[in-house]
Amino acid sequence: MPKNKIREAQKILKDLGLPAEQQNAMSALTLLALTSIGRGDDWKKAYRKSLTITKGIMTFIEKEYKKKYAPNTRETFRRHVLHQFVQAGIADFNPDNPELPTNSPNAHYAISEAALKAVFAYGTNEWKEACRNFKASKGSLLEIYSNKRESMLVPVTCANGRELKLSPGKHNELQAAVIKEFAPRFAKGARLLYLGDTIKKNLYLESGQLEKLNVSITEHDKLPDIILYDTTRNRLLLIEAVTSHGPVTPKRLVELKEMFSKCPLKTIFITAFPDFATFRKYIKEIAWETEVWIAEIPDHIIHYNGDKFLSL
Repeated sequence: MPKNKIREAQKILKDLGLPAEQQNAMSALTLLALTSIGRGDDWKKAYRKSLTITKGIMTFIEKEYKKKYAPNTRETFRRHVLHQFVQAGIADFNPDNPELPTNSPNAHYAISEAALKAVFAYGTNEWKEACRNFKASKGSLLEIYSNKRESMLVPVTCANGRELKLSPGKHNELQAAVIKEFAPRFAKGARLLYLGDTIKKNLYLESGQLEKLNVSITEHDKLPDIILYDTTRNRLLLIEAVTSHGPVTPKRLVELKEMFSKCPLKTIFITAFPDFATFRKYIKEIAWETEVWIAEIPDHIIHYNGDKFLSL
């Protein structure tokens, strides 16, 4: 397979603002098919021609680049390459018959006029300017996707004013509630020492402070979701945020006590739930001598035979 031409197509996609997921070999071969560029062709020979996925794009790739994709790969082309090409303004969907339904067997794609104009300039001194003009008119899909992901993140402001952004999801929304609602009520001014994320495990970790407290963390240790250092009352709050699993069970309590056994501070073990409905699912699993906080009633703590908070 002529890898140089595929690499050139990948470079074009990157420079035109496509995300990394749309810079792979399949995407590059799709661009080559849409522009009718064979292995020995110059990009100036690119031209616009409407192609269906199976008999157009996949057949071109097999004929010109000797890469045969299985018939069931058609959906991968559509969902993970062509859909994004259309969003990015690289390709037009059904340009010959815009009234065709999405699932029509005659559905087809063509390189957009704007992308074709840019492609003509690849390998010349005008390439950078052509990319700027394309992105000015169509935008950068990488930026569009990045902005969308950014808007979906869950913001959390720590007691020291630092803002963290958690990945979207119910678990991280509950963790944000612990920082925003629980901490000011029951550990005002507490210092955040650890906050995990469903995607980035150690989103926030003050390893230096934990070491000062004789808490040695190894890669095998499963830290609680949140660790707060209540400097006013000289204690550590170890919090598990539960939306689908992971309360402080008797087994988990033993693990946490062992992990923090050398810490001179008083340790408090807390399970946080988003609502009563979730709490009821785990009510029999929660260990004695621990606490429960429920986000929908943030002013209250449930004590499992514990007196840790009674002095508040």
